[in-house]
Amino acid sequence: MTTALVLIDLQNDYFPGGKMELEGSLPASLRAREVLNFFREKGLPVVHIQHLAARPGATFFLPDTEGVRIHQHVEPRAGEAVFQKNFPNSFRNTPLLDHLREKQVRKIVICGMMTHMCVDATVRAAFDHGLEVTVIHDACASRALAFGGQTIPAAQVHGAFLAALGFIYAKVVSAAEFLKTAIT
Repeated sequence: MTTALVLIDLQNDYFPGGKMELEGSLPASLRAREVLNFFREKGLPVVHIQHLAARPGATFFLPDTEGVRIHQHVEPRAGEAVFQKNFPNSFRNTPLLDHLREKQVRKIVICGMMTHMCVDATVRAAFDHGLEVTVIHDACASRALAFGGQTIPAAQVHGAFLAALGFIYAKVVSAAEFLKTAIT
């Protein structure tokens, strides 16, 4: 059973100076890089997911901008798959599922952004496709959201979504925990 790493939307617009800066994006990208290095050293499949804004009025991840580029901490190398998407779910209208099946992948490890959006949608879809999923919680980042006239802090948004995913959809661990116990 092969395990693949899926890096979701680790793109410049989510980092300081970007159009949609997230809380904790830099430290999350460093944890993602640690996991990425492990997969590269083991010769395991790596997939980079890159979001391109396609909806009218979009303000970030605009095509042909610096913000849409994958962040330098996790830049793809030659031979690593890069799939572009236009929706939160990384499987929707992309070759991701076919690629994973072709590589005989049954388990995926996810790092990425935003926890409450594209990470959440992709993890749930992966589960529905019968994949075993691990989410590296400190290699993901989110932002504050508003609901019912209140601002929900980013740490609470991040925690709530990870708690929900960890209930049935995925194993949720830190990068250090994953790297300590990774069996390939």
